[in-house]
Amino acid sequence: MKLNKTILPLALALSAALASTTGCKHGFNGGLTDVPGQRQPIPTVTPPDLNTKPIMPIEPAPAVAMNPNPIPAYTGGPIETSTNWDPSQMNQDRDKLAAYTVHFKFDSALVLTSEQANVAKVGQVMASNPEAKLLIEGHCDERGTEEYNRSLGERRALALREALQAVGIDAQRVRTISYGKDQPLDPGHNEAAWAKNRRGQFVYCTPKAPVQ
Repeated sequence: MKLNKTILPLALALSAALASTTGCKHGFNGGLTDVPGQRQPIPTVTPPDLNTKPIMPIEPAPAVAMNPNPIPAYTGGPIETSTNWDPSQMNQDRDKLAAYTVHFKFDSALVLTSEQANVAKVGQVMASNPEAKLLIEGHCDERGTEEYNRSLGERRALALREALQAVGIDAQRVRTISYGKDQPLDPGHNEAAWAKNRRGQFVYCTPKAPVQ
């Protein structure tokens, strides 16, 4: 009995001492261990400073250049430019400038460098007779809608008028008309035929003799 009375107080004292030195195995966050007499601080995560992020500049939209020669709205039939002279009231020679017909690439109204010699020849003929006028016909191949080809043919004719103006021909002497795909030179359905049909033709116009 005396042994038990001696051992029991010693065991209780030992248990109390162990409890005071070890502390909790897990903190309230389930991941930290307490240190006797001091709790470890909870790590904090600092959010990124959004104010320091570089701001990408907004690129302004490119300016849209206005076409000085807008394409007339298609209302059916050939598209013509308005001038102070009427080709139907003049003599029309379709053969005089036929050798200088200008051809275009697919879906393009750009006058190619290889076609500039033809433009120069037409300019020389026009310069030799100040009374003469010129009708430029724009044509397309069969591909594409009728309305689109009317507009494309007109752009081609206008491009040739501008090219002639660049070599010294007054634009008021030139009238344009677009036939779209209505008047093919070659009725074929292949690239060879289409290349022939993508063209600008020149019609030489001179005043009619007065009626006696």
